[in-house]
Amino acid sequence: MVVATGVAVSSFVTSLDTSLEELRSRLIGQLITPDSIEYTDARHTPNIKSDRFPVAVVRAATEYDVSLAVTFARQQNIPLAIRSGGHSLALHSVVDDALVIDLSGMKRVRIDPEQRIAYVQPGATSGDLAGPAGEHGLALSTGDTHSVGMGGLTTGGGIGFMVRKYGLAIDNLLAARVVLADGSIVTASATERPDLFWAIRGGGGNFGVITEFTYRLAPVDQIYGGALILPATKEVLRGYLDYATSAPEDLTTIANLMFAPPAPFIPEDKVGSLVLIILPVWTGSIEDGEKAMAPLRALAEPVVDLVSPMPYPMIYRFTDFAAEPHGASLRSMFSDDLSDDAIDAILSAMKQPSTPFALVQLRGLGGALAKVDTYATAFAHRDAKVMTAIINIWLDPSEDGAPHVAWTEALWAQIRGEGSGAYVNFLEEEGEGRIRDAYPQVTYDKLAKIKAYYDPDNVFHFNQNIKPSA
Repeated sequence: MVVATGVAVSSFVTSLDTSLEELRSRLIGQLITPDSIEYTDARHTPNIKSDRFPVAVVRAATEYDVSLAVTFARQQNIPLAIRSGGHSLALHSVVDDALVIDLSGMKRVRIDPEQRIAYVQPGATSGDLAGPAGEHGLALSTGDTHSVGMGGLTTGGGIGFMVRKYGLAIDNLLAARVVLADGSIVTASATERPDLFWAIRGGGGNFGVITEFTYRLAPVDQIYGGALILPATKEVLRGYLDYATSAPEDLTTIANLMFAPPAPFIPEDKVGSLVLIILPVWTGSIEDGEKAMAPLRALAEPVVDLVSPMPYPMIYRFTDFAAEPHGASLRSMFSDDLSDDAIDAILSAMKQPSTPFALVQLRGLGGALAKVDTYATAFAHRDAKVMTAIINIWLDPSEDGAPHVAWTEALWAQIRGEGSGAYVNFLEEEGEGRIRDAYPQVTYDKLAKIKAYYDPDNVFHFNQNIKPSA
């Protein structure tokens, strides 16, 4: 019996090896297997918690490669994982015993300045797009870190630095090329497969692999932005929350309650002190931007004020730290506000962090985001005024993450009653209930029906999974 089992396993491995070699011969890109010199690098992601061993990695060069890989995985009955930027909090980018389609090499960005349109492959990052678009005085509101891949960012919604003025990344999506579960390649837009187009705008990677996005760009040349660092007091947090959602729509802010890093622009005696780092992006005139920032500057004597005119891509220098490899424990929610009790709980927790890199992020929403109908896209939390995220970070791969997760969970238990919903891009592996939090019932049911049409066998299930309806 042992021998028979061994023979069966050996036969399967030999058959798979033969099939992989046939796949390799047909790819324009690269096939990386466990015996490849590139395998160790290919299986790693920016998340240091990820230590996975896939069957193989297809570093796709074209949508043809993606189609071949999807078809191969189905024929061989191998689980399929998709990697864009590799930032998946739920560790879905690289999976044990799966075939990983790595899109990081597909990062071409083409700008049509006359039409104000960008054609962007999914491996391109926010930074990859911001630079070329900025050369023409154009921009797209994308994620808050330059290294995040456009594939995962966009399909989850894309709450970015200009969300109050220009909406989500998906609100500026005109079309997408999609490889479906059967390997076919289609275009999704308002006029072609509109059901699929609706679903990929917020429904994550459940419906296929997007190989190119077509975005409408906004005329954004110089912004008034940077970092305003204030002492972290209850009054400052209360004042920020009161103003962030009522400010003129040209002003979008992301605020991080964190410990001042040992950066050159931080006074030495303030390093390690608890501060509120507000990252504003104002898209109107500089003069009006100064007026819009005045209420925030009036909240307290700034520790540092680095807000000034700058090209839009420069805003990413203030979040460079997030691109470093790290582990994270994260919980997020939407709300209309935070109560004084919630602010007290947050400040109290930050006095006893499990790591010096802990932070609580507050984002003022509203504006253009709220002007789109709730059910116009699969991203549905458009009426929320605030997004709160507890983000506990550690940098040592050998470090036990359990104390950091416990700290996050303890604070989450105290404040989660203040809000509802979830941003799908900020979900870890948190269970079916939290996926349901990300989508209202009407939205979820529609996604499940579209899933049943385009992916009835749930080939694309390493994501915040929407199961196909019966």
